Amino acid sequence: MSALICGSFAYDTIMVYTGHFKNEILPDRVHMLNVSFLVPEMRREFGGCAGNIAYSLKLLGGDGEPMGTVGKDFDDYAAWMDKHGISRDRLKQIDDAYTAQAYITTDLDDNQITAFHPGAMNHAHEQTVPANAGIDLGIVSPDGKDGMVAHAEQFAEAGIDFIFDPGQGLPMFNGDELNRFIDQASYLTVNDYEASLITDRTGLTHEQMAERLKALIVTRGGEGSLIYTGGRKIEVPAAQATALADPTGCGDAYRAGLIYGLQQGMDWETIGRVASLAGTIKIERPGTQNHHFTLDSFKERYKHEFGQDMV
Repeated sequence: MSALICGSFAYDTIMVYTGHFKNEILPDRVHMLNVSFLVPEMRREFGGCAGNIAYSLKLLGGDGEPMGTVGKDFDDYAAWMDKHGISRDRLKQIDDAYTAQAYITTDLDDNQITAFHPGAMNHAHEQTVPANAGIDLGIVSPDGKDGMVAHAEQFAEAGIDFIFDPGQGLPMFNGDELNRFIDQASYLTVNDYEASLITDRTGLTHEQMAERLKALIVTRGGEGSLIYTGGRKIEVPAAQATALADPTGCGDAYRAGLIYGLQQGMDWETIGRVASLAGTIKIERPGTQNHHFTLDSFKERYKHEFGQDMV
C-alpha cells in the first residue's frame, strides 16, 4: 500500500527561559502586559504533522509521501528531507509566504508561551489528492482548515481509505463538520481528551463513532490506547520509555505506526503495539524528528516490550 500523508510542515523554534513566568507576570497588570525574557538556550526543529509522520514512517520502512504547502524559507527543511530519503514530490512552495512556524518559550515549571504563524499552511487547499496515482491509504492530519475539508472530500470521492487525525486542528470544527469527517473517513485517531471533545460536539459515544468507521483509535498516554473495531474494544498496552525527554510529536510517530501496520496487513492488536512503540521511541528524544532506529532494532525492541514477534 502507498500512503498519502496530508498535513502541515513547520519550523519549531524552542527557547528555554531559566526562570519562572509567574515571577515576571504580575496578575494585576496582565491588561498591560509588556515583558521580556532572556532565553540562553534555543533550538530550531523540523516539525509539522505531515513531516513528522513521514519521518517516522520512513524509519519503519513504510511507503508514503507527504503532501503539504511550504514557504520561501523551506530550503533547510528540504535538505533534511533529502538527507533522509523523504519524497518532496507532492510539496508546493508558496513564494510569498513563510513556512508555518511555532515559537515556543518554556520556563523552569514547564509552562509554555507559544506564538504560531500558519503561513503557507493556509494554502493547503490548493493541493489536490490525486485519484489515479496508486494511493491506497491516506491520512488527513492537522493543516489549514480548508485543506483538511477538501482533502477528506477528495479521498472519499476517490474511494481511498483514510485516517482522520484532527489533533490540534479539532477546535476549528463544529459538530456537523465532525460528523461529516466521520462519515467520510475509514479510521479516526484521537487522544482521550479529543475523543471527549468530539463526543461533546456530536453527541456520539465511542461505540457509535466506531460503528461508522473501520476503527476508532483513542490514545491515553502512558495508559496505552483503545481500539474500537468490529464491535470489539481492544486494550493496547503502552511500551515503557527509557526516558521522558519530550512528548512533542509522539502522536505523529504513533500515527506513522498505524499507517505502517495497515500497510503490512497486521491485526489490530499488533498495529496498536507498533504504533505505541513508535510513539515511545520518539518521547525518549527531544524534538520531533531526532529519534533513530532500524526496522530490525525496532522488531527486537517490540519483542522485548511485548514478549512476542512483530508479525
